[in-house]
Amino acid sequence: MDFYGINPAVLIASLMVASVPIMLAAIGELVVEKAGVLNLGVEGMMIMGAVCGFITAVHTGSPWAGFLGGAAGAMAISLIFALLTQVFLANQVATGLAMTLFGLGLSSLMGQGYNGIKPPAMADVPLGPLEDIPFIGRAFLSHDAMVYVSILIVAGVWAVLKYSRVGLILRAVGENHDAAHALGYKVRRIRVLAILFGAAMAGLGGAYVSLVRVPQWTDGITAGAGWIALAIVVFASWKPWRVLIGAYLFGGITVLQLNLQAAGARIPVEYLSMSPYLITILVLVIMSSGKGRAGLNAPAALGQNFHASR
Repeated sequence: MDFYGINPAVLIASLMVASVPIMLAAIGELVVEKAGVLNLGVEGMMIMGAVCGFITAVHTGSPWAGFLGGAAGAMAISLIFALLTQVFLANQVATGLAMTLFGLGLSSLMGQGYNGIKPPAMADVPLGPLEDIPFIGRAFLSHDAMVYVSILIVAGVWAVLKYSRVGLILRAVGENHDAAHALGYKVRRIRVLAILFGAAMAGLGGAYVSLVRVPQWTDGITAGAGWIALAIVVFASWKPWRVLIGAYLFGGITVLQLNLQAAGARIPVEYLSMSPYLITILVLVIMSSGKGRAGLNAPAALGQNFHASR
């Protein structure tokens, strides 16, 4: 049954696809921030993942190789961020913004000559008769593997942070790096590894944009998804399962405005196009106003540089 020309099953299916890039980038940034590092270079790492993944997939003919290439490309640029912030103790905010600008420029340069090329298609997971279940099959069981992998990654991060010793150490470093250092933990090494993981997730998200969601390469293809991912981490109060909810919420807003445009809604296209970003700003304002719970859940050492000799 359609509502104003919009099929709910198709809307949910599109929502799940649209949420994958920001879900992956957000869960990666959550781990980075849990370690006490504020990385505002997510957008630059996402778009580097998009271009590296696209180029790799085109030359190898394998979308899976493209995802690996996207993760590797984002991790390469994150090493610069890690070097500047963890070794030379540069300001994390300024360095992150510089990485975003650097990633946008470098991706534009690398993508020259790839406009108009189609990457190899990624097949849906074959679920057999399950795909024929009315509504459920179309909405939830007819997707490519990365849709389900992204959910598993969120579940895995939640389990590691909550139940494992690795998660306990990571959270300890993010809460009080001096105390963690006094207990013998390698704060700098832990933070570098967290930065690499966050970059790999951002790279996978970027590669998903250029290989699946919008299977082509154009400059600025991520269109601010990295900034939305940063907002989702705050919206989620640094809790993994809330990242899942936030990604679906913002993915749903993005898909809904596209469906409303296609359905000929009597709302100016400009208002519909800016709605995902407007909602992002409103959520951040609401969550951070006064003594909001989100602020209370932020890691205590977030954004603070660590020096072992202090």
